[in-house]
Amino acid sequence: MDYKAAGVDIDAGNEAVRRIRGLARSTFTAGVLSDIGSFGGLFRLEPGRYRDLVLVASADGVGTKLKVAFLARRHHTIGADLVNHCVNDILVQGAEPLFFLDYFATGQLLPAVAESIVGGIAAACRENGCALLGGETAEMPGFYGEGEYDVAGFIVGAVDRSRLITGRTIAVGDLLVGVPSSGLHTNGYSLARRVIFDRLRLDVGTYVPELATTVGDALLEPHRSYLPIVQPLLAGGRIKGMAHITGGGITDNLPRVLPHGTAALIDRSAWEVPPIFTWLQRSGSIPADDMLRTFNMGIGLIIVTGRDQTEPLIDELAARGGHKACVIGEVVPGEPPSVAYR
Repeated sequence: MDYKAAGVDIDAGNEAVRRIRGLARSTFTAGVLSDIGSFGGLFRLEPGRYRDLVLVASADGVGTKLKVAFLARRHHTIGADLVNHCVNDILVQGAEPLFFLDYFATGQLLPAVAESIVGGIAAACRENGCALLGGETAEMPGFYGEGEYDVAGFIVGAVDRSRLITGRTIAVGDLLVGVPSSGLHTNGYSLARRVIFDRLRLDVGTYVPELATTVGDALLEPHRSYLPIVQPLLAGGRIKGMAHITGGGITDNLPRVLPHGTAALIDRSAWEVPPIFTWLQRSGSIPADDMLRTFNMGIGLIIVTGRDQTEPLIDELAARGGHKACVIGEVVPGEPPSVAYR
């Protein structure tokens, strides 16, 4: 009996690292001081860039969206989901990403699959100006089913303390600007899979006329990064607060940035809900309240700003690709912070 007979192939692991090394190096920024393979990643902050530096960190996964990737045998987009989700989580506090680390675990390590996943991670890191500083690849036989794996991401960003976005200045009368999502992003897949694969008994290759695409393409649409369109707007204090609409939907995520004494009133007719959500709701007979707490419903980011700043903000978002951003509600009196719909 040896390690390979027990299910762990060290040679496959080395091959995976060889394939990954070049992908990670392609993301390296000026701050990276170490190479892939070191016990710890080294990163040096640019001297003098921050007067009062605050580090912002986050960790997340992709959830059961992975099950769809297994069925479709498409793994590249999972990397973008992972990075963009983490980037958005620190962006809402005003931070820009510095570096990213990933954790990839599987029952049997297939170097080509690992390369595809990390290739997606590296591509998204490059697009977000974030270094893929390192990670962990774990082969765990008997722990995952055949062809299955799990991934997690860890991000560290930075912001000057004077430019932190905390939501403390949000006041009654401020407006809520919704920025479109690209689909389900990375939340609600346990319910979506139940409806599509169990109730409707569809396949990932099934074409759905209402969606004008296949089930697999609709469900694997990557999580959108809002950094490119929002980062240029962070200076000047126009953005009072932001909420990344993930698990819990608008209902549970928006109150996280509202100060005491305020609540949000959302106009559900203010934006056009994408077909993927209406199709899922009708196909699964899902109650409206459950839809709003499970899915983003077409709004992936909410920006809170003063009334006099709203139109210029929307115009600037449109100029950078957020062309369907619109006012979806307002801040009203309330305690504790909550969301109501009309």
